[in-house]
Amino acid sequence: MSARRLPLVLPALLLAVAPALTAGELTLRAPEEISELLAPYLPDEAGNTQRLQGTLSEILATEGYFAPGFEFKDSDGGLQLSLDPGPRTRITALDLRIDGPLDAALRDELGKEWALPVGQPFRQEDWNTAKQQVLADLLASDHADARLLDSEAAIDVETHSASLRAHYDAGPRYRFGPLRVEGLQLYKAELVARYNRVVQSGQPYREERLNALQTTLQATPYFASAQASIDRAAAEIDADGTATVPVVVRIRERAPQRLSFGAGASSNTGARVEFNYHHANLLGRAWELDTGLRLEQKKQTAYADIFLPPDERFRRNSIGVMAEATDIAGLQTERYAFGAQTVQQRGSVEQRLSLNWQNELREPDGAAPVTSRALVPNAMWTWRRVDNLLDPRRGTVLQAQIGGGSRAALSDQNFVRVHSRIQHYVPLGRRDTLTLRGEIGYTLADSRQRIPQDYLFRTGGAGTVRGYAYQSLGIKEGRATVGGRYLAIASAEVTHWLDEDWGIAAFVDAGDAVDSLQDVRLALGYGLGARWRSPAGPIGVDLAYGERTRGFQLHFSLAIPF
Repeated sequence: MSARRLPLVLPALLLAVAPALTAGELTLRAPEEISELLAPYLPDEAGNTQRLQGTLSEILATEGYFAPGFEFKDSDGGLQLSLDPGPRTRITALDLRIDGPLDAALRDELGKEWALPVGQPFRQEDWNTAKQQVLADLLASDHADARLLDSEAAIDVETHSASLRAHYDAGPRYRFGPLRVEGLQLYKAELVARYNRVVQSGQPYREERLNALQTTLQATPYFASAQASIDRAAAEIDADGTATVPVVVRIRERAPQRLSFGAGASSNTGARVEFNYHHANLLGRAWELDTGLRLEQKKQTAYADIFLPPDERFRRNSIGVMAEATDIAGLQTERYAFGAQTVQQRGSVEQRLSLNWQNELREPDGAAPVTSRALVPNAMWTWRRVDNLLDPRRGTVLQAQIGGGSRAALSDQNFVRVHSRIQHYVPLGRRDTLTLRGEIGYTLADSRQRIPQDYLFRTGGAGTVRGYAYQSLGIKEGRATVGGRYLAIASAEVTHWLDEDWGIAAFVDAGDAVDSLQDVRLALGYGLGARWRSPAGPIGVDLAYGERTRGFQLHFSLAIPF
């Protein structure tokens, strides 16, 4: 390095000898951005000016000011410091070198994305970030052994210039080899392979793929923890220098059986207690049994579902049975059902295909009871693109489904049911959110008679049209509200967050369920609410006024998007 070039740790060499002062208030005169930078480090009194110069010089050097000027003057019983930061040092040369079998496209990308290019002001923090970012990008690609060999920032104080040099060794290129699973006792390695969609033998090594595999396995009911890594010691080197390495997945299994109890309350169905039993390894085949009893004031449900592990096309198949009794809006129902379902994730779209049979007895208050049976194939697609699945501020969720029954196939009525809904999130400012929601549905049939309530429409309550009791908007039959063939809902809500955890909301909802388009008269509800960001998602408490009933309703909800 020439005599004009100085290392970064040089401020003490730039100091002029200054007398020591022990008293007097200190004031600073400097450009605004310099004053803001130094303000947190300024003492109330001057003290030792030589030491103060050293401290301030070190801080200024981190921002690229290596030749500051200091002038102390007595001022009204105190001391005034006039500070001239001098010219800011800028990058004039860059030597970025990466050794090893690096892909040309990656090499060009790393050069283009270098965070401290020629012409930029020198900052120590930016210099550290730029070096670490290149290393992180190499490690995240197929160069798992990449390292920074050497680096230097040569500062020329006279010309206010910086020459940067960073030298890396990319190391060999890695690609995934066979999958090896350790720690299994209850389950076979095949179970891990069924959940593995991202790490395939022969693929280039990618760190994010290993992380994704870990996350997927830990989300299953079978494994308490999973750690995925590559076994470098078992690497096989090809003629081109590429290393093929086994992928090692270390597993810690969950206890297969779990018994749980719970209690809660909802403004829709009232107080709740529930019991659940879960077995993750039914018959030793990694089948999940999920069964339970849920007792609510307005609804009682007993159910049992069996879920199979994903198949070779990553479909999750299940079968289940259910018995349910409800007493809502003057309508009592008893329902027995069983069915089968397959779920498959295709990119951003979740597809659900199901076949369900149910027998329903409904007894409207003030009207004759009716029994309905239906065998319904149904298809549903859900598309999600949001910034946060539990608490979105930006994005859209779409859902569409179609199903139906036929007298020729164990149903009491011919019908086709279509239903769709959308929820759109728009950020307002730094923390607020506008949520827009819409929902439409139509059951194509000669009549709503002999069609189970699940395939008709009622609305009202939390998550639908606030200001009205749960499922109180629909068709009047006697003194009860029953489902109609048409549904329409629209909603707009603005949420203002007071801090990270608490917020307030203002909303307006409109909707109705009818049996004829000529009967559409949207019921309007509006009000205010409170929001709390709980670990499970935003919890809402809303007080809404229903214009049709001219009364208020209190609603509780867990505001997770469908």
